[in-house]
Amino acid sequence: MRVEYYEERDDDSQELKKAVEIIKKRRGPTGLLELDRGLLHSPQMAVGWSQFLGSVRADSKLSRDIKELAISRVAFLNKAKYEWEHHSVIAAEAGVSAKGLTTIQQPDAISKGLSHDESVYGLTLKQQASVLYTDEMTKNVQVKDETFALLKQLFSEEEIVELTITVGAYNCVSRFLVALDINEQNERSRNWSS
Repeated sequence: MRVEYYEERDDDSQELKKAVEIIKKRRGPTGLLELDRGLLHSPQMAVGWSQFLGSVRADSKLSRDIKELAISRVAFLNKAKYEWEHHSVIAAEAGVSAKGLTTIQQPDAISKGLSHDESVYGLTLKQQASVLYTDEMTKNVQVKDETFALLKQLFSEEEIVELTITVGAYNCVSRFLVALDINEQNERSRNWSS
């Protein structure tokens, strides 16, 4: 970690104590993560971050498999091993196949084009489209018209907006994690293809 991890102290400011309380409440029994302990150097920003990401995770109507697949793909593309280790497990629990998780750890995951045959990538057509969209948002920012047209065939506008928010939010998360080397994962991530 490039900045010290926050550790609770008796002489913490009231602002900091309140921020810790808010984040711990959202995290539940898990308590503060290394990510939180990095963010808490700026209590106001840490609270805003926690509330925003909490909403992205909990208030979205986007299916859990699509959401966690997109987050995991962002983690791979940005070499955010810490993010991958947390979210790929959740993606698997949400129904993303082992082959699908292997597919998204390839630089050009959907290189053969979309396929109605799940055995090609281990991903449903909807999952493949979400990976393609995630790739374009993360690598290029701009999304091709044909990719967006495909998304509109498979997702509602609400789902498209929520997928876009999720990909954008987790690009922010991954960049924070990697820039500050949260959980000392950068060295391990260097050998991760992308």
